[in-house]
Amino acid sequence: MPEKRGFLDDVNRMFDQAADLLSLEEGLARKIGVCNMTYIIRFGVRLRGQMHTFEGWRAVHSNQPSPAKGGIRYSPTANIEEVEALAALMSYKCALMDVPFGGSKGALKIDPGDWEQHELERITRRFTQELARHDFLSPSQNVPAPDVGTNELTMIWIADEYRRLKPDNINAMACVTGKPLAAGGIEGRIEATGRGVQYAIQEYFRNERDLARSGLSGELADKSVIVQGLGNVGFHAAKFLSEEDGCRIVTVIERDGAIRNTDGLDIQALKEHLSKTGGLQGFTGGEYDADGATALEDDCEILIPAALEGAIHSDNAHQIKARLIVEAANGPVTFDADRLLQKRGVVIIPDLFANAGGVTVSYFEWVKNITHIPFGLMERRREEKTNRALAGSIEKMTGNSFPADTVQSFMDGAREIDLVRSGLDEKMRSAYAEMSRLWNEERNIPDLRTAAYSIAVKKIAGVYQALGI
Repeated sequence: MPEKRGFLDDVNRMFDQAADLLSLEEGLARKIGVCNMTYIIRFGVRLRGQMHTFEGWRAVHSNQPSPAKGGIRYSPTANIEEVEALAALMSYKCALMDVPFGGSKGALKIDPGDWEQHELERITRRFTQELARHDFLSPSQNVPAPDVGTNELTMIWIADEYRRLKPDNINAMACVTGKPLAAGGIEGRIEATGRGVQYAIQEYFRNERDLARSGLSGELADKSVIVQGLGNVGFHAAKFLSEEDGCRIVTVIERDGAIRNTDGLDIQALKEHLSKTGGLQGFTGGEYDADGATALEDDCEILIPAALEGAIHSDNAHQIKARLIVEAANGPVTFDADRLLQKRGVVIIPDLFANAGGVTVSYFEWVKNITHIPFGLMERRREEKTNRALAGSIEKMTGNSFPADTVQSFMDGAREIDLVRSGLDEKMRSAYAEMSRLWNEERNIPDLRTAAYSIAVKKIAGVYQALGI
């Protein structure tokens, strides 16, 4: 069985390890490590002829800088410690990525599958009223996003209810991110976390010195990959790695088991099958196994846990065969398992960095909402005009025409999705460069996780010290 320590304890132990290396002034590490506040919410909604009481939480780990940022999940297993752990992770994640948010997280203890859509909307709107009433929802103070059990529809319900409550707030739609594109969202937000996972792996493979530590070599093409969880994050990561980088997704693990194909699974077809049937069983493009838990121990080069926390623990860590683990989920590797894997030379790209694509693109969406102007509006046509003039000059000087297969991509100005992906790629590259430098140049930094935490804690400490706190 997994070790008895909880998720929050694991996050705190990882934080303490990094904080001890920084020699912070007395009391400052303690201040940074604890949640500033946690609001417990209990409210009633009359549904199906009777009153139902729901319980939820919103934790703010840090609101320096403001606003605090973090998703809302709907889960029957949600609890206050999980919410506080995720809020802390969000603080450190934002600091690492140089995104100007504090860390927050919310949850409602509910199984979305138990309710019809119109009932979920009523529940969500009541939840929104309670959050807004106590300033746990605001474009300038606290900005949620989708998480497990929620989606862009949930976010637009929240945004619309907040706008009703605050009709004089011109920035009301910026109270949440992850909204539908037609209602203030941004292109690329749905794919953002999975895209960030892809960029994280690409950057790791660009660094030969770091790559050698895992015993891997060469390009990403044809590398064998296991993905645990084919939700939004796992699906997009697997899709991009297989279709764009040539990886073989040899195993996908879901709630009802695992599906294997050593030649590589068709991820799009598998996702469609999963959406239609609710499980992996019956998919003809691979071999089904009802025992999904042990599939984590299959032979592969890269393992991507993209489900919930604690998937890899001290009881199964010694059986993991992957040389590189990429934490697409929050907290999928426990602290004790992390120590065991590190001793075996397994490299872990930590959640703090690997799944930061979501909050990074959420930042872009928030900026778009605050400025009330889409990215690329002012410069796209000018860029096209400049490119066409340049292409014409090159053709005139050389006497040759631009190749037909590249002319259109060269001529077109950058769309919003192009700018979002470019911005995310830049953020992922710059953050990884900081982590890699510490890992390779500082003797007391044993792994990428410690490097990431050290960078994040140092930045947060700098904010508190600058404010005189």
